[in-house]
Amino acid sequence: MTSLNPEILAFLTALEKNNNREWFDANKSMYLKAKDSFDDFVSQLIQLAKSIEPEIGYLEPKNCTFRIYRDVRFSKEKTPFKNNFGAYISKGGKNSEWAGYYFHLEPSESFIAGGKYQPQGAALKAIREAIIYEPENFRAIIEKPSFKKHFSGFLGDTLKTAPQGYPKDHPHIDLLKYKAYAVYQPISTGLLGSPKLLDEIAEAWKELKTLNDFLNKAMEHVI
Repeated sequence: MTSLNPEILAFLTALEKNNNREWFDANKSMYLKAKDSFDDFVSQLIQLAKSIEPEIGYLEPKNCTFRIYRDVRFSKEKTPFKNNFGAYISKGGKNSEWAGYYFHLEPSESFIAGGKYQPQGAALKAIREAIIYEPENFRAIIEKPSFKKHFSGFLGDTLKTAPQGYPKDHPHIDLLKYKAYAVYQPISTGLLGSPKLLDEIAEAWKELKTLNDFLNKAMEHVI
């Protein structure tokens, strides 16, 4: 399998040091080459995700990748550009509410991820109800040794107390306090430049599918 083109990280590293519009405009051709190379890699990721989860259907990189331009209106970070490339692959693409598969490329902070990040309202309630209905099944998924080899826990903070409508002494309250049901695995810079990168992503995403299946089944009637 093809490794990641090093020119992508070279661009992101340079952008991290020169995050302003003047530098970006002067180096637009460098950005476009890096973006094209990343899109090529995302095409491979889409095929990989589809081999694991055929229900994802037809997607193109533009359906999965995020803009590099930062919306500073809603961010504490006021630099005009993100210093990362990311792709979210799920049924419906990056704007979908379905649990899916994520790849994040950033100097020194790259990672593989997936699941459902910060579900809201009915989706969050549906996930919690599914966990209550099948707690042993859910624990078996996240505590399986091959799953924990890649993913050590859920992202983000947990609630300090029980979610509204659930008793504090619920036997599975530890699983109900999560705000996000998404997991991640850091990727070393060495692995990014290795032809084994896609193999590692494939192994992690195959384990992730069991979690995504659980979450998507829980949410299927509310999204």
